[in-house]
Amino acid sequence: MERKIEFTKMHGLGNDYIYIDADRFPIADPSAFSIKWSKPHTGIGSDGLILISKSDIADYRMRIFNADGSEALMCGNGSRCVAKYVYDKKIASNKDTETMDSKSISKASIALETNAGIKNIDIDVKGGVAVAATVDMGEPILNNTAQVNTDDGSLNGQSIVVEEHPFHPTFVCMGNPHCVIFVDDVSRVPVEILGPQIEFNPIFPERTNVEFVQVLSDGSLRMRVWERGSGITQACGTGACATAVAAFLTDRAGRQSTVRMDGGDLQITWSEADNHIYMHGPAETSFEGYILES
Repeated sequence: MERKIEFTKMHGLGNDYIYIDADRFPIADPSAFSIKWSKPHTGIGSDGLILISKSDIADYRMRIFNADGSEALMCGNGSRCVAKYVYDKKIASNKDTETMDSKSISKASIALETNAGIKNIDIDVKGGVAVAATVDMGEPILNNTAQVNTDDGSLNGQSIVVEEHPFHPTFVCMGNPHCVIFVDDVSRVPVEILGPQIEFNPIFPERTNVEFVQVLSDGSLRMRVWERGSGITQACGTGACATAVAAFLTDRAGRQSTVRMDGGDLQITWSEADNHIYMHGPAETSFEGYILES
């Protein structure tokens, strides 16, 4: 019997996912469906699939599946879009009343459960619609032996040779692993060639996201990204956070940075007060539709 599954296509700076209310439309095999639906010609076309549901420990929960079917720990752009989704659609959380009307949700903040912990999100509302959000991304982790195959779980002093060229990256974990590489001219980097080779380098047991970054004359950070499981994307929220952290650690930037990506800009602040990373940027709805699945 055929089933109708409603979806919303959303993006944060071009980093686009298929969003589904998993409480209304349970998905038995999200990995398989992410692969199928993410294909650009025979599917909807996206960087992956995000499932939204109620949470027992926060207001809502999100699960992220990349275009290759792998499950991600965290997605910064996706978390902003989830905040917009639940705000605009007035979806009740476990802490709200079960019966909602168009005026029931007045608060412009949510707590979102992810595979990388709970993220608190403040929502920017304009004309009754969520347009942007600031996500408390938590503290960056600079060494993780599960994600980096070195004695201390960092890349300090390590080099990675790709295409006979040695790179000296900085490792930053934002829940998911990031390998940040500073270059003189990011426009000349063959991301499609270097990205997958670094993603699958044996030094990263869980694979890694890869950011190539150039410091511009105005002090902003121009970043191009190869996302683990998705390839080249227009933007990466966790990658922008990792880039800002790496730039500060290597004396290339202060604690506040504008990270410029193919899809647009994110404002990143590494707070000295609580050591948390705060990411601010837009969230947009592209279109809505439904999928017929037997």
